[in-house]
Amino acid sequence: MSLISDPSRAESSAEAGEATEVISRGVRGRMAVWGAAHAVDDMYQGLVPASVPYFVLERHYSYLAASGLTLAATLGSALPQPLVGLAVDRWRLPRLAAVGVAVAGTGLGLSGLAGPYALVWLCILISGFGVAMFHPAAGRSAREAAGDSAAAMSVFAAGGSVGFFLAPVLATPALNAWGVGATALFIPPAWLIALVLLKKRAGTRPSHAAASGGQDRWGPFAALTGIEVVRSAAFFGINTFIELYWIKHLHASRTMAGAALACFLIGGVAGTLLGGRIADRVGMVRTVQLGGALTIPMLLALRFSPGAVAPLAFAVLTGLALNIPFAVLVKLGQDYLPGRPGTAAGVTLGLGVSAGGLMAPVFGLIAEHRGPQGVLTALCAVPIAGIVLGFLLREPQKTDGS
Repeated sequence: MSLISDPSRAESSAEAGEATEVISRGVRGRMAVWGAAHAVDDMYQGLVPASVPYFVLERHYSYLAASGLTLAATLGSALPQPLVGLAVDRWRLPRLAAVGVAVAGTGLGLSGLAGPYALVWLCILISGFGVAMFHPAAGRSAREAAGDSAAAMSVFAAGGSVGFFLAPVLATPALNAWGVGATALFIPPAWLIALVLLKKRAGTRPSHAAASGGQDRWGPFAALTGIEVVRSAAFFGINTFIELYWIKHLHASRTMAGAALACFLIGGVAGTLLGGRIADRVGMVRTVQLGGALTIPMLLALRFSPGAVAPLAFAVLTGLALNIPFAVLVKLGQDYLPGRPGTAAGVTLGLGVSAGGLMAPVFGLIAEHRGPQGVLTALCAVPIAGIVLGFLLREPQKTDGS
């Protein structure tokens, strides 16, 4: 056997490697755009709970009226998304994601300038509807850009976690300085990212992933939706009550309570990115099951660790475990419904994520009688339902695209 390689073959291999690298860079670039757009869009979801206390203080809204604003955002974002997903699958609507993020930012931004409560409520409802317009169209286009890579799809999903994290970080100093009218400062980012999406025309690029056929599997998709709702309920419960838990039960300062929320959200970003990489190695179903199995011990440690400092580590780990399945669920849902990627994204990114907000009154009743520690105790049992549903999932069948 000769040790001298064929020059033409070596040159061909080098060109192939270079082409692969170019494609890889292109995928990363497109996913970065969609991840940034998802961060901006979901920032407006996070800005609602961040701004509600300032409406209470400045406008003297009752707690019932304040919860009505949260309900407006949830109704606007959760309920229409499956219908929007059906429309995206039928007519594609490549510019809908750009329009949606612009509507989300404009509605939220104008809410602080509106006078009557009914008008504020309507602005937040419209903002939620903008979020509903964004997710199915963006989820479909992001999947097309990601191809079959769960790690690439996790970049898009992690954008949403980043947006939730940035919302209180950016809103608190602005609202402290200028009151609820400062919500208007958040309109420009929405229009800027909308213009970027329109310029890139990222949603118009066809791909093999979108074109691949296959039979829709509604049974596993229903189980997956249930897992997403369970995950969402746990996320909303922790996101809402973790600061109150630190202040009321652990008797910590507001600064320490804010650090606890930040730790939980940072862990969520890390878990979303990590979950995609794990799925590319061990499979998507195992990754979803792993996330569910890890969440319970992390929640138990968060709830029962003594002191105000030690539980911070478990706040990070709880956010990480809870979000390991997030990007995987989005991709898996589209694999279960290969003919309806927009519908799948509307359910997994929209209805499934936002449905947890509908559990807020239940957690509120628990907090009224048992305090925020009672909420965290109850949340320790919530992931059990997700673990059971995880056994109903199946790895999607591979389609031959060569």
